Amino acid sequence: MTVRVTLVSPATSEALREVRFDHDSPLDPAGLAHAEAAAGAFGTDRQAYASPGLRCRETARALGLAAEPLAELATCDMGRWRGQRLDAVAAAEEQAVAAWLTDPTASPHGGESLRDVRLRVGAWLDSLPDALPDGGGRVVAVVEPDVVRAAVVHVLSAPDLAFWRVDVRPLTATELSGRAQRWNIQCGRLVSR
Repeated sequence: MTVRVTLVSPATSEALREVRFDHDSPLDPAGLAHAEAAAGAFGTDRQAYASPGLRCRETARALGLAAEPLAELATCDMGRWRGQRLDAVAAAEEQAVAAWLTDPTASPHGGESLRDVRLRVGAWLDSLPDALPDGGGRVVAVVEPDVVRAAVVHVLSAPDLAFWRVDVRPLTATELSGRAQRWNIQCGRLVSR
């Protein structure tokens, strides 16, 4: 049976605008307004999930989704960089940031590597056919852009460094259909009602 998964990136927040490793910040007023304007875009016939972070939970709620937070869909654990601006970290730890950007197994911040995120998200995707009634159905998940990137890399069986080649804009949908080890993808649809 086919599983249809819609991954929705959250609306904007101050941390996103500041290019800061998010520290569980809320949506900004513009982000909340955009998400509320798209309320009802996904109907009620889907199982709904969200990254446990505040921005994703608020986006899901504004979209009218009763989304269950899942640890498997959490954003990358950025360790001691959490809450800091990328430019400040790059200035203070140039080599560490370079390693993080070029080695998917690196975790110089003391948190999770990008490969670990891809493996975690990929395992969740591949488990869906067994977790859903009759092995198929519709799922919507509001997740941070890094989780969308990890899912795209996984479903395309792309090298881990392809992670940095996937752009994910706020409040867009990436649609996956298929089953474990065989997925199709449609990227970047703007979420609207």
